[in-house]
Amino acid sequence: MSQTNGSERRRNKLLVTQNTEYHLRDKRCVAVRDLWSGKWDIGHPAVGRRLFGAVRPGTRGLEPLTEPEVDSLLWFENGDNDILTSRLTTVTRPPKTALRHYAA
Repeated sequence: MSQTNGSERRRNKLLVTQNTEYHLRDKRCVAVRDLWSGKWDIGHPAVGRRLFGAVRPGTRGLEPLTEPEVDSLLWFENGDNDILTSRLTTVTRPPKTALRHYAA
């Protein structure tokens, strides 16, 4: 089935940084997994937070991006202490087996 309006209908996205997987549903972080240990971190400060956007280091400091892309930093809202991640290495779809670890 093709999409005629070009909008993305998939709700889940997997954003991978140098050390961590961030699992998002509708731009909200629903799970975090450590790449090296493979363990899910239910207490990670990004869980439950909205992805505000992404930034890329540039000549004038951090430059905002409309969507996360490889080499950008993810920016999660966290009240007074927003979260900036390490550099993004991959933007992909999560495996179906990951869905059982997602916060409600």
